[in-house]
Parts: sequence; C-alpha cells; structure tokens
Amino acid sequence: MSRMTLQAAVAMGQLQQQLDNISNNIANSNTTGYKQRNANFSSLLAQQFNTEPDPLNQAGRQTPEGFRLGAGSRLGHTNFQFSPGSLQTTDRNLDVALQEDHQFFQVRAVENGQEEVQYTRAGNFYLSPVADEQLMLVTAEGQPVLGANQEPIVLANDMDDLKIEANGEINVTRNSVQNVEGQLGVIAVDRPKLLEASGSNQFRLSEDTLENYPIDEVINEVAANQMNLQNGALESSNVDIAKQTTDMLESQRAYQFNARTISMHDQMNGLINQLR
Repeated sequence: MSRMTLQAAVAMGQLQQQLDNISNNIANSNTTGYKQRNANFSSLLAQQFNTEPDPLNQAGRQTPEGFRLGAGSRLGHTNFQFSPGSLQTTDRNLDVALQEDHQFFQVRAVENGQEEVQYTRAGNFYLSPVADEQLMLVTAEGQPVLGANQEPIVLANDMDDLKIEANGEINVTRNSVQNVEGQLGVIAVDRPKLLEASGSNQFRLSEDTLENYPIDEVINEVAANQMNLQNGALESSNVDIAKQTTDMLESQRAYQFNARTISMHDQMNGLINQLR
C-alpha cells in the first residue's frame, strides 16, 4: 500500500470515531446532567527524509536537513467537559439540581459483577418499593441513591409529602408533621479528569486511578452546610448543539477529502499502468 493511501485510510478511520463521538453528544443533548465529550487528535510517527547537504545553509542551522513525512493522525484521547448545564424548572419534589461545579451525587451500581460507588450529576430521582413496606430513593435506572453514610436512603411509605432541601436533607411530612429522615450524600471531585464514563450517564474511578492516587486527593465529601441544591429543577445537558453541528460538518468534509484522495491515487496508478 502506498504512503498516500495509508495516510488517507488511517485518517478516515479516526474521523469515523470522531463522528461517532459527535453523534453521541447530539443524541444526549436532552439528557439530564449529561457532560459533553470532546475528541483531540495527535500526529502519528513521522519519518525523516534527508537530502543532499547544502554548504550555504549549514551555518547556524538547528534542525536536520530534508523533510519529515508523517503517517497520518489518530484520535489521541477524549475528555469530558464538566462545565455546568443550565437549570430547568420542573416543580417536582424529587428533582434536584447541583449548583456547584465538580460536585456529584453518589449511587450504588454494579460494574463487572461487583458493586461499587459511582457518581452522577442527574438528580431526577424516584421512589422504588422495597421490603417491609418501605421506599428507596433511586435513579431513573433504578440504582440506589446513597446518603451521607454511603448507604441507600430508605423511607417508610406512609408519607404525605417529601421534599429535598437545599442542604440535601430529605424532609418528610407525616400526619402534617415534618421530620428530616435522610441526608443526600454529595461529593466534590478535585480532579474530574480522572473520572471515566461507566454508562447510564454515570462516572467512576478506575482501578488504575485508585492505585496511583490517594482517594482523599481525588474526591471529598461535601458537608450539609456547604451544599447548594435547587429543588424542583434539573441540570440540563451542557452539549453545545451549534458547535457539535459545525464539528460534524468539518469531520464529514475531511472524511470526504481523504476518500477522494484514495480514489484519485487509484486513478493515477491506473493511468501509470496503462503507459506503454
């Protein structure tokens, strides 16, 4: 395979991955608490081609003579943009939005067959029946929401009303009497770049991160008097549709250019082979 065809084919494969990432962002533009994922490209290894030395250009030259020809580019890495999304009012008592950056709710999820704590910005919670006529606070996917003690929040089902306060307290009304019967567990992530996606709009800390960083250097529990929640509202996705559409058009055009490069190179080779 010629160098020109190889470069174009490599670029097309990486551009397809970028288009998949953009499509995922656009598809989740209305997902509560979704964080936009950005793709970054980096150059692949380049080969140095030396030319005949020119005595007139030797004095003071710092770089080697000749030219460097790369083997294309690759998708270096994707990272999340953790900027907060706008708040949408729902007037639903079980909807709550985090108003501080880099703070997350804690949920209990199953990863690779094992239970672990994961993190989410989506505050659209529900009540799910459990044993002994009790109700558990869960996410939209049915995963338990954890309290300040990292235990699921379970309440008796004979309540008249329930409201999550700005400090994370769960205020329950029974027989016209209000009592605090739970406390949401909120954590602050000091190094959000270390979080990885785990599906269902949730994040987790990988085993490599936990081995290389002390847990208290990555996450810290937020005290109730430092929480700033808004009840009856949800944080919308932070996807910028205009930018994603522009990036999609640019990626599609770049993909077409590289495909055209392969086609033209094939035509040129055909003309060369026809020469007598």
